Amino acid sequence: MPEVRRLLPPGRLVLASHNAGKLRELRALLAPRGFAVVSAGELALAEPAETGTSFEENAAIKALASARATGLPALADDSGLMVAALRGAPGVYTADWAMADDGGRDYAVAMARVAREVGDNPNRRCAFVSTLALAWPDGHVQFHEGRVEGHFVHPPRGSGGFGYDPMFIPEDETRTYGEMTPEEKARTNHRARAFQAFASACLD
Repeated sequence: MPEVRRLLPPGRLVLASHNAGKLRELRALLAPRGFAVVSAGELALAEPAETGTSFEENAAIKALASARATGLPALADDSGLMVAALRGAPGVYTADWAMADDGGRDYAVAMARVAREVGDNPNRRCAFVSTLALAWPDGHVQFHEGRVEGHFVHPPRGSGGFGYDPMFIPEDETRTYGEMTPEEKARTNHRARAFQAFASACLD
């Protein structure tokens, strides 16, 4: 049976995230679309435990938690870096690799771990993957994926972006995402590509 698609009319929409970088990117993408956007953090919603083993599962957990708590449609992103030489790791555990002793996240440590675990393997191929989950309070969820291939460098380069951006160079580029402006990054960004799929299916 084909997946049921629902169109999302302009109105209030919850961004089911507490990640400032993701929120900036998603707000910029939604800005021209007529939505009154509020984040889970602004609503003081608790962050649900991300117990899934795939991007889809974790995105659904976050989106459904916000949708059911607010009675509004909610959009969540789960994304990560998949390194070929590490058989797709860190993948869904991308944020966990950055976990610091104080409970915060240190992506310099995470990027160093990627380089350390790949070691002398000459294969530096990797991909950023983003899955957007759009959930309604009645439990209906739709998924949209974006992916960008590239390779990583270490030490990191650039102070822009967030997360692993300073070590990721997309295909047909010589600069890392950390060396790009937000507008330049958005041209190939995995989250922007997932949003394009979401917009085509649910907004256009």
